[in-house]
Amino acid sequence: MGNTTALLNAEPDCKEVFHDPANTFFHLEEISSFDPENLTGKLLWKRYGLKTRMSFNQMSMPYEQTCRWEFPDEYGQDKELDFDLSFVGDGVLRLRMSAKGALPPREAPSEMLCPVKETKWNCIRQDGQLIYTGQRGRICLKENPLEIELQDDGGQRLTKFVLVHNQQGLVNDRPVPTSVVRRADDLRRMISVCLTMEPGEHFAGCGESFTSVDKRGQKLNMWACDPKGVMGSEMYKPVPFYISSRGYGLFLHHSAPSTFDFGTSYAGAVNLYLDAEWADLFFFFGMPRQILDDYTALTGKSPVPPLWSFGLWMSRCSYKSQGEVMEVADRMRECRIPCDVIHIDTGWFETNWRCDFRFSPSRFPQARHMLERLKKMHFHVSLWMMPYFNPNNSLYSYITEKGYSVQGMDGGLPTEDAVLDFSNPDAVLWFQGILKELLEMGVSVMKTDFGEAGPLRGLYASGRTGRTEHNLYPLRYQKAVFEISRKICGKGLIWARAGWAGGQRYPLHWGGDSESTNGGLAASIRGGISLGASGYTYWSHDIGGFCKTCPEELYLRWLAFGIFSSHTRCHGQTPKEPWTMSPEGMDQFRRIVETRYQLLPYIYTQAVLASRRGLPVLRGLFIDYPEDPVCWMTEDAYLFGDDLLVAPLLSEETGRHVYLPEGRWVDYQTGQIYEGGRMRKLSASWLPIIVLVRYGAAIPHAPLVQSAEELDWSKVKFRHYPDSAPGKGVLCMPDGREQYYGEAQK
Repeated sequence: MGNTTALLNAEPDCKEVFHDPANTFFHLEEISSFDPENLTGKLLWKRYGLKTRMSFNQMSMPYEQTCRWEFPDEYGQDKELDFDLSFVGDGVLRLRMSAKGALPPREAPSEMLCPVKETKWNCIRQDGQLIYTGQRGRICLKENPLEIELQDDGGQRLTKFVLVHNQQGLVNDRPVPTSVVRRADDLRRMISVCLTMEPGEHFAGCGESFTSVDKRGQKLNMWACDPKGVMGSEMYKPVPFYISSRGYGLFLHHSAPSTFDFGTSYAGAVNLYLDAEWADLFFFFGMPRQILDDYTALTGKSPVPPLWSFGLWMSRCSYKSQGEVMEVADRMRECRIPCDVIHIDTGWFETNWRCDFRFSPSRFPQARHMLERLKKMHFHVSLWMMPYFNPNNSLYSYITEKGYSVQGMDGGLPTEDAVLDFSNPDAVLWFQGILKELLEMGVSVMKTDFGEAGPLRGLYASGRTGRTEHNLYPLRYQKAVFEISRKICGKGLIWARAGWAGGQRYPLHWGGDSESTNGGLAASIRGGISLGASGYTYWSHDIGGFCKTCPEELYLRWLAFGIFSSHTRCHGQTPKEPWTMSPEGMDQFRRIVETRYQLLPYIYTQAVLASRRGLPVLRGLFIDYPEDPVCWMTEDAYLFGDDLLVAPLLSEETGRHVYLPEGRWVDYQTGQIYEGGRMRKLSASWLPIIVLVRYGAAIPHAPLVQSAEELDWSKVKFRHYPDSAPGKGVLCMPDGREQYYGEAQK
């Protein structure tokens, strides 16, 4: 990370510090002491520097062991630093390493973690190694020379730490071995963890990443920001967690900036660079479904949102008057297009975008009456908000006078706006009081927009700076809104853009400002698959893209993708209402949305099951088919729940190639049966999307209704795929009842 940030809130690259010859490096070399009962000890890190080397008329800069050049002598030549091990359940290993000073207590509260219950693993000493074994994996510590290796339950190596002595004989200076760096500009220390990466190994996760789903060959910065789109590597919702195809997962439990390098510098190693003075690593053993279950047990599972939230949300940026909102509601019902939510974006205040949490008295003169009328029509209302208050906002003076905003390093404010400090309990209570009034008035959900700009150079009420609070900002923000929503409405719900590890506890999230292009559609799918592999169960996107006018043909293809997402919202800068389309387009719009409502029993059932298991509703094929390498590379198709395989159309063509995993699959629209384990060229039918059903599944369907509240669960019927097969399925209902059909078991 450089000495300065070029632009406010630009993502830092933590890798750069480890290639600066002005810095001092300490590479991990050995265990100097270890208590195998208490699982605590000291690691020896030996001093190195980067030194220029010329060979064959080319300069390089490899590491070389050096002597200290410090005074007085107390600073020492090398560093002995704390480390410890612990175990969580049968398949989770925790390894912590200090770069400076004592490690914090393991039981210290964390905004990212649920309470951790430690267990014991069996320990044996064998062939000069200490081996700790759980039911799904083990860690082997060899003391001389030091080796730290993770293995599966059969003893097969999953990965091991790359140490400086592993690089003897290499003619280059890559990869950066497991190291501590002391920065020359401020003497702060940072840590790098280096793990082996095998040929053919794939990686998924790291948050809502819009780049290729397989992260091999990529470098990603874990820093929440507003990327102004979905076509680059920056993320609204980074999560320092990934899953490897070799049978392990890793969570870097820290909120400081970090950079995950999956072989961009050296094709045989994963480097994790962390701008912090200690690393806290959770390793998960097993296949993706088990890893996600364990990871979400650690960081929190998503509660199931209310049934109505699974219906259609209609929106644009923005409805600006009470009359405009009511016209949309009336026309949706007149046109017989099912819908449950109307969202009012930035235009419900007296001044557009100036979030003072008050309906404009001139444009929404009877806001309470409007909410009551919409409720009688079976509509819920969503309102936009953000946590930044500019000097013209009537709340600005109060927030600054009370000290509810993030403070500057030298007094005053670190930004133009008063950025509400959600680490301040008093600020949270005041803020929740404002939202309480709106929720009690009849608003059902708040769109918690932004949240990616917690000031880096800010001082927070937590006592920490933006270096560790920035990434926690969206987590604290969404927690505050979700909890008051749950308190007033019975079930919590938000519609959030930013995120961090643990954000899945506060559903739901959407994919930000996508382009209204085929590329924007494809990138959104990649983002949803990646976020699902990062512990988030619920995710949506702006149907048709946010930016500019969406062509009708693309809008309908995107809508079809939207009904096979956990939540379905039409939104963008231009009108998205169906009557703005051609008559034929509106008819197709209606038919697509009707399919969503007929599938609501299946969708809600899959939501319940996914929340219970820590799985995403929309998930990459590799989660269910981890042994199939093609599934790790598939990024334009996904599983929607347990029994549907969905392949959106990414161009104007009505067909495309789709990879079908092993087994038999039934076309949802035509009933055609296909054998899996191969790529097939398939065509869409009356829905502009390809959907296949797992052979032998029974999918619950409901009679058509205009809102989810009208759904009669006693009339839900199971449809068999194919008709001739004895299907099996399950139905989960909002009252907690579950019905198992055919041979399905709990």
